[in-house]
Amino acid sequence: QVRLVESGGGLVQAGDSLRLSCVASGRTLSGRPLSVVAMGWFRQAPGKEREFVASMRWSGGTTYYTDSVKGRFTISRDSRRLLVSLQMNNLKPEDTAVYYCAAHPIGGDNYSYWGQGTQVTVSS
Repeated sequence: QVRLVESGGGLVQAGDSLRLSCVASGRTLSGRPLSVVAMGWFRQAPGKEREFVASMRWSGGTTYYTDSVKGRFTISRDSRRLLVSLQMNNLKPEDTAVYYCAAHPIGGDNYSYWGQGTQVTVSS
């Protein structure tokens, strides 16, 4: 069973920083250890749909960001294990959301494994 466990959320003030981390583990339904095409972060604010924040392709390390976080957020990985982090600097109240880690497995069509989410609250 695949598990994604996030950590690092919290309550901060505008301009502060937070670092989120996510570790993926387990075996897929085929019984093989999870391997990924990419891992990413998404977020969902109250009353809004879940949106993409950042992702990293595991082979090559190419990164992608939504425009609103470019220059403030940095996604990184520990390729020795399935760990992805999101360094969030200069946080803004509009960054307040539940942040979810997700994994796009090799052989899969999209992000099909998700963490339970971690709350990030930025006060003004």
